Amino acid sequence: MPTSRILITCPKRMTSYLKAELIELGFSIIGESFAGVSIEGTFADTLRLNLHLRTAHRVLYSLKDFRAVTPADLYYHTSRIPWETIVPDDGYVSVVSAVETPSINNTQFANVKCKDAIVDRIRTKTNKRPDSGSDTDRTVVFLYWKGNDCCIYLDTSGDSLSKRGYRKLPHAAPMRETLAAATIMATRWDRKSNFVNPMCGSGTLAIEAALIATNRAPGLLRENFGFMHVQEYNPAVWQSLIKSATSAIIPFNGRIIATDHDAKAIYAIRENARLAGVDRLIEIDCCDFRDTTVPAGGGVVMLNPEYGERLGDIEHLETVYKEIGDFFKKKCSGYYGYIFTGNMDLGKGVGLRAKRRVEFFNADIDCRLFEFELYTGSKEAKE
Repeated sequence: MPTSRILITCPKRMTSYLKAELIELGFSIIGESFAGVSIEGTFADTLRLNLHLRTAHRVLYSLKDFRAVTPADLYYHTSRIPWETIVPDDGYVSVVSAVETPSINNTQFANVKCKDAIVDRIRTKTNKRPDSGSDTDRTVVFLYWKGNDCCIYLDTSGDSLSKRGYRKLPHAAPMRETLAAATIMATRWDRKSNFVNPMCGSGTLAIEAALIATNRAPGLLRENFGFMHVQEYNPAVWQSLIKSATSAIIPFNGRIIATDHDAKAIYAIRENARLAGVDRLIEIDCCDFRDTTVPAGGGVVMLNPEYGERLGDIEHLETVYKEIGDFFKKKCSGYYGYIFTGNMDLGKGVGLRAKRRVEFFNADIDCRLFEFELYTGSKEAKE
């Protein structure tokens, strides 16, 4: 396939971290929206993107842009794409979409019309017809139709890239992997010093920190991507990328510590860390967050406490947040402390002045990552 526009989607408020990742991989940014970044590249580039990106949700390879006023227009232009060279005629294809047009009032109808154009074209050219349905574990086509503007993409990711493959045992209200990676990137952690994660839950923050610290590509944990079900896919190219990414893994000499008072959470993080291949890098302990070991040498202490939207009682949580502030002051001197929360009032109740407040969304919840510079004595004495 030729060089084309590639749209990489991400959660809202995370485009800056995705842009930084793309630039580090050597790509130039040609466009940006509130939940995505565009570059130019080849189909082969999508393999590398799916393998390495930590903050992306999907990698969409553009096949065709066109104007469509009616469903018939959609069918006509979609059927002009050479699907017989893209989708295996004995394969399986699904269509997902984002549709906002006065032409139709049923998104599913647009999906069916697009799917019909694909399979009819393949049947005309090959006398064979691929299966189709709603499963997204094989060839996935993404339809974007807003107003009269249409774009047909190959979704080279298939399932969202947030599904790394290691979180088999989620705990209550788990943080999505892409969000965890972005919040870690937003901290001042140098990837060499200690990373301490009390209230670890099922361990997403600690595991993502271990992956980042050792430069382990998150896609190494996945066995299936959408690009693997496209005719142009070359397994030898993918294996070469896997080999290169594996050889780029580096040692980590700091300490990653994860604790939780819930024994079920501890069981979950042990299993998830094992599946992620980083169980030997994370020191896991079942204890109250105030009893968490904070080793000398500095680094980052990061907590994602409940914030009353889905779990927890506000009055109780006010006490918890104040105790987090006491924990920071008493045990975390020389560290940067971070609290990720969707309750700004609770975040302000820590009893420390935040140096930064970084904006995020957790699903649709407006959140902040509060940063605290922790030191012994007064600020004047430190300076």
